[in-house]
Amino acid sequence: MTSANPANPANPATSATSANPATSANPAPRPTLAVVVANGITGDSRVQKTALAAAHAGWDVTLIGRAAGKKPEHSWLGPVRVVRLPVGNRMERLVNARRNRGGARARITQWGIRDRTALDQIRDAHRVWVREATTRIGHLTGSPLAPPLRIWVRARRAAHRLRIRAYRWEQRRKTVRASGDWRRDHPALLDLDLAFGPWIEDLAPDVVHANDITTLHTAARSAARLRARGHRCAWLYDAHEYVAGIAWARPALRSAFTAVEREYIHRADAVVTVSADLARLLRRDHRLGALPAVVRNAPVRAAVGQWAGQACVRTACGLGPGVPLLVYAGWIAPDRGLGTAVDALPELPDHHLALVAGRPGAALTALCRQAERLGVRHRLHVLPYVPPHQVADYLSGADLGLIPFHRLPNTENSLPTKAGEYLHAGLPIVTSDIRATRDFVLEHGVGEVFTAEDPASFAAAVRRAGAGRDALRAHITDDLLTELSWEHEADTLLGLYTAISGRVPAAPPADPRWDVGELTAATPHPRRPGAGGAVPAAGTAPGTTTPPEHPERDWRPLGPTRIRLGLAPANYAGQLAAFATAVTHHRADVSAEVVKHRTAPAKHDYPADVYVDGAALRNLDVQLELVQRTVRRYTHLLADAFRPVFGPLNGVSVEGDLAALAHAGIRVALLAHGSEVRDPARHRARVPHSLFRDAPDGYEKSLTTQSVRNRRIAAEAGLPVFVTTPDLLLDLPTARWAPLVVDMAAWASDRPVMARARPLVLHAPSARWAKGTDRVLPLLEDLHDRRIIDFRLLEGVPRAAVAGLVKEADLVIDQFGTGTYGTFACEGMAAGRPVIAHVDEASVAACGIRPPIVDATPTTLGAVLERLLDDRDQAARIGAECAAFARTHHDGTATVAALAAFLAS
Repeated sequence: MTSANPANPANPATSATSANPATSANPAPRPTLAVVVANGITGDSRVQKTALAAAHAGWDVTLIGRAAGKKPEHSWLGPVRVVRLPVGNRMERLVNARRNRGGARARITQWGIRDRTALDQIRDAHRVWVREATTRIGHLTGSPLAPPLRIWVRARRAAHRLRIRAYRWEQRRKTVRASGDWRRDHPALLDLDLAFGPWIEDLAPDVVHANDITTLHTAARSAARLRARGHRCAWLYDAHEYVAGIAWARPALRSAFTAVEREYIHRADAVVTVSADLARLLRRDHRLGALPAVVRNAPVRAAVGQWAGQACVRTACGLGPGVPLLVYAGWIAPDRGLGTAVDALPELPDHHLALVAGRPGAALTALCRQAERLGVRHRLHVLPYVPPHQVADYLSGADLGLIPFHRLPNTENSLPTKAGEYLHAGLPIVTSDIRATRDFVLEHGVGEVFTAEDPASFAAAVRRAGAGRDALRAHITDDLLTELSWEHEADTLLGLYTAISGRVPAAPPADPRWDVGELTAATPHPRRPGAGGAVPAAGTAPGTTTPPEHPERDWRPLGPTRIRLGLAPANYAGQLAAFATAVTHHRADVSAEVVKHRTAPAKHDYPADVYVDGAALRNLDVQLELVQRTVRRYTHLLADAFRPVFGPLNGVSVEGDLAALAHAGIRVALLAHGSEVRDPARHRARVPHSLFRDAPDGYEKSLTTQSVRNRRIAAEAGLPVFVTTPDLLLDLPTARWAPLVVDMAAWASDRPVMARARPLVLHAPSARWAKGTDRVLPLLEDLHDRRIIDFRLLEGVPRAAVAGLVKEADLVIDQFGTGTYGTFACEGMAAGRPVIAHVDEASVAACGIRPPIVDATPTTLGAVLERLLDDRDQAARIGAECAAFARTHHDGTATVAALAAFLAS
């Protein structure tokens, strides 16, 4: 295996050694670790903390999980490479097809029926035949042909019913019966091995960490194949569950998982599990020579307290400090016992229950319906997950943490992760009498125990815990929290990696960070360690990107200021970035974060803190991450373009998100830029060459629907509303003008205006039909061809090149279709260039300020240009007036003043 290139400073493979002066000149290759899990990684705190702990200790770590789609997904989790691989179902289909064919009996019982789809087709075809036959009987009523036809129909119906019953009987036999061969009982494991195995073998790690039963076989096979090639690869099996004690949905799954564990567990170089009880069970069941090591899934203690004082479950529920609040965080399923807690709420009339759930599902829906039937739905709150490093601080706003599990073999044998999370959050525990958790709670005096599935017992335990909460909290000692910390548990794991591989990492990097989020890789993920690529910053979800330092990102990043301003999600023409810069430069009490949703391939890379791709916005994990990013971190939010802040989670407009934002106590203002609120009919009547006259087919109709909706939202929401262009005050009379912002220093130019014999004239349409380009293009091209002007049509030109041309230009032509001036006009004015555009008198009256823009329409543009060319001194004076106007109204000062009342709220 080749080492990483030490000459590449952006390469994460060099980060551990580059900090050490003794080794930076010739860094040794770091030992490599592949952490493998069969889920999507997001929400699996154990595998994420495992990967981060190893990376912090000096290992070169790749975290491998399952992709949701059909393409590989590549990202970074702090210093950890993350790859999600698509898993097919070819082997599953092949094995099932063979099983469906079966023997002679199966061929008879399933004759002509390939699958459920074919069964439905046969049933429908039979129904069609019956209807036609009985219709003929009706026509033949009284005829001697009718009775024989009735007998034939009854016979066909009986034969059809027999055929369907035989098919279903055979299917039930197949479903119930387990062969004992995991390859037949659960062939999806073969598909997973085909997806993960070659990737692991190409990576050639020193150690493979197989998480859970579903990756056991792949780790064993890949390690063996690598050893056959001469590469020493050690591997360990991390048993998260007692697979023999789980109530699997199908007997075949129980058979498959116990069989694959029995076949491969003895081949592992080490076995790890989550509790001492489970370690003893695994040793007994498989007659292991050594007791498996115990590594509990505990919280990271170093991360606790970093988010204290910010949004927590109490603020997310909108509850005051005196309201008793119970919280459950984690997977929701019937055997988790939450139905018992909901049933007990009528007996606890003052208590609220918060469920911190990863995603909606049937079990959560059933709980909400149960609460509605009991009349307690208003006291049941459903909240999203937060990243693992924030969990304890998030939960700390509650009073008691719940573990109401049913008594099942798998739940009896280990302390669940949430127990440690509750204790680090300072919450006493109310648990059912599942053995391991019950014994822990009673031994340490940190909670109360109730009888599983007994609502009355649960209510009594809650009342006892509430009354003695202070005494219970006093038993949550510093020593206990240290013992229940991931830092303590990870030492065992890291020692095992070295013991089974013989590899010792170099000195770890200083000041390891746990508060990291995922960052989508900008380039295809390198298969081999050391193939390059920059390590990302923290704080993003899968499908989102925190970019490298942007040269134009000049605002104060979100931090511990009185006002934490979020700006999202459109960032048209970079205006949210410009607003953030202006506000944070003018006010020391504001920090800001700009989030850009990319719904289409970006033509311009306007600066932002976080980019979210359009495809990722459809992912519920990304939507929930946007909720978490917003409700826990912002005090104020400027929501622009009326687009939803959380993606399509709550609908197609910001209206669906407003309740959640209000619930979190975030002050929200709405920001409009143009056609999202502009009334097309009114605009047509006011502007002679309205952009709606040239709009693509169907655009005006869809815009009318959208603008009506958005104007209604603005009127009904009761929120501050701002517009960036004066003409929109006609559509939103209650709004306030927050002028477009440009960086005056970046656009300033000292080049004389109209000094050339052949003036340089620029026009840069974002969309030709919106700017009225085609109405004036023949005139401008004719003047260019006659060498009267040097005309440049800037389409698809990089922003940096546009800026350079504007500062060199003599005249800037903006638009003729909107009746106002936009960002390009402001940039031209900032450069001191005379700007030509059509400015509607009604827009001027609405804001009370007349810009020094030279007014023109497509029919008067020729005369206007002739006048400016004839009187070049006057053109130069207009340019100077434009620069003065931009400094007064568009350098950000006026915009910050407009936002002052909103920020003071």
